[in-house]
Amino acid sequence: MIRVGQIKIKNDGNTIISGDELKRLLVEKAVKRLRVKAGDVEEVLIRKHSVDARKKPELFDIYVVDILLKGNSEEKTVKTCRDKDVSIAKDVQYDFWENVKGRFDVKDIQRDKGFGADKKVVIIGSGPAGLFCGLELAKNGFKPVIIERGSDVDTRSRIVEEFWKSGKINPSTNVQFGEGGAGTFSDGKLNTVVKDRFLRGSEALDIFVKFGAPERIRYESKPHIGTDILKNVVKNIRGEIIRLGGEVVFECCATDLVPDENGHIRKVLTTKGEFDADCVVLAIGHSARDTFKMLMDREVRMEPKPFAVGFRVEHPQKLINLSQYGIEEPKALPASPYKLTATTHDGRGVYSFCMCPGGYVVNASSEEGGLAVNGMSYSARAGKNANSAIIITIDPTDYGDGAVDSGIEFQRKLEKKAYDIANGRIPVEYYGDFKEAVLRNAGEEEKSKLCGENIDLIERESFSPQMKGEYAFAPVHEILPKKLNLSFIEGMEKFGKMIQGYNSESALISGVESRTSSPVRILRNEDGESVNVAGLYPCGEGAGYAGGIMSAAMDGIRTAELIAGRVLCAR
Repeated sequence: MIRVGQIKIKNDGNTIISGDELKRLLVEKAVKRLRVKAGDVEEVLIRKHSVDARKKPELFDIYVVDILLKGNSEEKTVKTCRDKDVSIAKDVQYDFWENVKGRFDVKDIQRDKGFGADKKVVIIGSGPAGLFCGLELAKNGFKPVIIERGSDVDTRSRIVEEFWKSGKINPSTNVQFGEGGAGTFSDGKLNTVVKDRFLRGSEALDIFVKFGAPERIRYESKPHIGTDILKNVVKNIRGEIIRLGGEVVFECCATDLVPDENGHIRKVLTTKGEFDADCVVLAIGHSARDTFKMLMDREVRMEPKPFAVGFRVEHPQKLINLSQYGIEEPKALPASPYKLTATTHDGRGVYSFCMCPGGYVVNASSEEGGLAVNGMSYSARAGKNANSAIIITIDPTDYGDGAVDSGIEFQRKLEKKAYDIANGRIPVEYYGDFKEAVLRNAGEEEKSKLCGENIDLIERESFSPQMKGEYAFAPVHEILPKKLNLSFIEGMEKFGKMIQGYNSESALISGVESRTSSPVRILRNEDGESVNVAGLYPCGEGAGYAGGIMSAAMDGIRTAELIAGRVLCAR
């Protein structure tokens, strides 16, 4: 096929183009570039799509497409058209065993029909890392057992909805724990900055589509699924793992790891009995604090790591659309996302994280007496508000004494404050009130750095929080230490210069956003194994090696390859 890039189609923001009409337009523009006839085109496939809003409100959809021609020489057509954005499309696909061969330098893989079936692989956690690791192993001859402390996704959804209504937390099944992991109750964003040299990202997207995600996630520049669709996807993946001979056990929390006389993990003790294991994949989430404690007791090598904390910030989605598109309510464009980054005068990073267009702020707590928030969107992203975490980077020097669990204790301290100031409800404060309270006790030099032009573009009377879980107005400014509050304000003021009205006094601040990533890293070697415990494979976000659904899924796939390679080399 021939790949044609930079195909521009004008988008007035309101005219919705049907699928057939879009393909007609793409073919029309592509054949002009290729100098062939429309009748010569046998097939057209969209490979990438993005929106160019650099000259808003003049907007363009930008496409990359693959064209299959009838009986034409591809090389000749590409050479004749002399277009730098036209090339031969390379048909590259993910290959599990090619990746294994490359990593372990195995020239020829000889596998009998039962390869891997006799190896007992126990995966702790059914988030993206655990599910994708389990699926790849099951597809390639293994019979993995996935244990999950929380409930299946249907039961989990009912429990979470009840929590949002009543405020009564279930410590085992909640927004953090249960089938699909924390990402199940999020926006379902599938973009990642992880390089995809081994095509694990492509494999992850193919799996998402195969099990229920829309086809467009393959080519959108900022793909997302939405929590409503993601729930069905993870359930379908579980069904495939079971069909292939694997097992998934819910409401089953790992309580200990038992090694043999050589220090190799051989059993996993759980609340539902023990499981024999030749290897154990630690695909725990970033909130599995009791599991981190168990690992510390087992002297598994870990270290505290940098992470970030902050608040959720809400604006009317119309304000964000106007800033990004030049149109408040476009009918032919999705609710606009944004990405913001800044560096404070003392070198600290402040940035947007898990931005949810048309989304909800959710109570994402997992422990009694503590409150943490997150963002969530449904697939339509049709809510009235945009929300994003605005978070500040911190490292072990900010929060602890070097102890492995010092970051966890820092999180707990912040979450207890957030819980207490609003009696267990999500605490909310207007940005103007937050800023005034923080700067009241700041020095003149600090005030001069933080007091920029402030244009309030939000009508406070008609603007209210969009949340899952009860909320109450409260002094959110009391949650973080003063230095982090000042960094947050400095970031917000800088963002007001990037998106007009972002630092409006009536923007809503809620907190605390404390579960952005794991506060610890479980150390592993190049073969994916714990540096000091044989048979233990730390994997995904909780282990400190991922930062979202896609990177966690990719790390799960990588871990499956490493386990298969290890078994292959031992035969």
